[in-house]
Amino acid sequence: MAAGSLRAKLLLWLLLPLTVVSALDGCLAYRSSQDTALLMQERLLLGAARVIGEQVRLEDGVVQVVIPPAALEMFASPSLDRVYYRASGADGRLLSGSAELPLPARLPAAEDAVFFDAAVEGRPVRVVAFAQPVFAGQEAAVQIEVAQTGEGREQFARQLWGATLARQLALLLLVAVMLWLGLRHATAPILRLRDRVLARSPGGVEPIGLARVPTELQPLVDAVNDYAERLDRHMDAHSRFIANASHQLRTPLTLLNTQVVYALRNAQPAARQEALEAIHASVQHGIHAVQQLLAFTRAEAAGTQSERVPVNLAAVAHEVLETMALSAQQRGIDLGWQGSAGAALVQGNARLLAELVANLVDNALRYTPRGGIVNVSVEPHEGGIALQVEDNGPGVPEAQRERVFERFYRLHDSDSEGSGLGLAIVREIVRSHDAHIALETASGGRGLLVRVAFAAS
Repeated sequence: MAAGSLRAKLLLWLLLPLTVVSALDGCLAYRSSQDTALLMQERLLLGAARVIGEQVRLEDGVVQVVIPPAALEMFASPSLDRVYYRASGADGRLLSGSAELPLPARLPAAEDAVFFDAAVEGRPVRVVAFAQPVFAGQEAAVQIEVAQTGEGREQFARQLWGATLARQLALLLLVAVMLWLGLRHATAPILRLRDRVLARSPGGVEPIGLARVPTELQPLVDAVNDYAERLDRHMDAHSRFIANASHQLRTPLTLLNTQVVYALRNAQPAARQEALEAIHASVQHGIHAVQQLLAFTRAEAAGTQSERVPVNLAAVAHEVLETMALSAQQRGIDLGWQGSAGAALVQGNARLLAELVANLVDNALRYTPRGGIVNVSVEPHEGGIALQVEDNGPGVPEAQRERVFERFYRLHDSDSEGSGLGLAIVREIVRSHDAHIALETASGGRGLLVRVAFAAS
């Protein structure tokens, strides 16, 4: 199942917190618009109360209150709010206005104002009470109250809030568009990288260049290049295996065909028996060649694919020698063993280590003449573990000790039936285990000593 668009996911995760913040800001804006509308209404109420207060007169000892038209025109609005006023003496006696308008719980001081909520004729109103001083022999105050219903205030608050929301939505939309364009620009290198990969030939495994590749994509490109390198090695190993198989099997199959034709044409039992024995030898040689080719291929692939665990090298070597004892006996060779007293642990792959021991011993048995000696030992060596295979055969001239690790290389004076892959297999296994191999002259001055040194586990 597809994971979906990365660009859409990034946009969602960027817009989600912005939307949440905008929603919270919208709630705060609603409260702010309510407070602003209330403040505007209170200022209008106080302004009207002051205008009315300025018209308070004392005539013949009687307080007169005249309501100027300008005081009420201040409240003109499309909402047609109801406006109430009341003028009361210091004793609370109604002088003018609406008797339904209640007095405040706390009378204001001179030229002071008190705001409070009340209800007139069943309708909620906002009221301001203002104390207007009057001098009649002694200072007194007339309480001026002005009230207004809240429809206009609510309408004004909604207008303020709506304008704020419109700006926020427009800003959020603009941010979304800018983010989308920014993400398209930021993800363009991914598409260019895709085009570079698609433009390759089917067999192209060359590494992708890091030029103009963003830092965030470099680990991906490195991983692809690493995979391409491993794939190239695998394809190369596959090609070499086919070439090696063709090289190794061509001669045995040609001989086998010749021997079969000879057996078919010869009617004498002795000649046929001789031909069958030759056919059997050719088949055995072919089987050995195929086994060596497979072992070499496994050893080549082990460099990056094998998993290392602690392995008792002494136990592995002893098991291999038990399986090869019969072959040594048939060749008339004394196969000896000297193992470590304790566990000789190394980090490696048990199957490949067994292949390593088997090839070293097989190589020694093939080149050691009848009556010879082959000794195998696993002992501590320079802080690690060393596997040693020593024989008293013809040995390897010092000038050729590097070349014997090449595929199909055989000594010029050798008449052994080997495939030429044994030591090449050994070298690949040694490399895959980060070990070291050395060829030396055996202790008796004749023969070959092969030492493979491992780091201790």
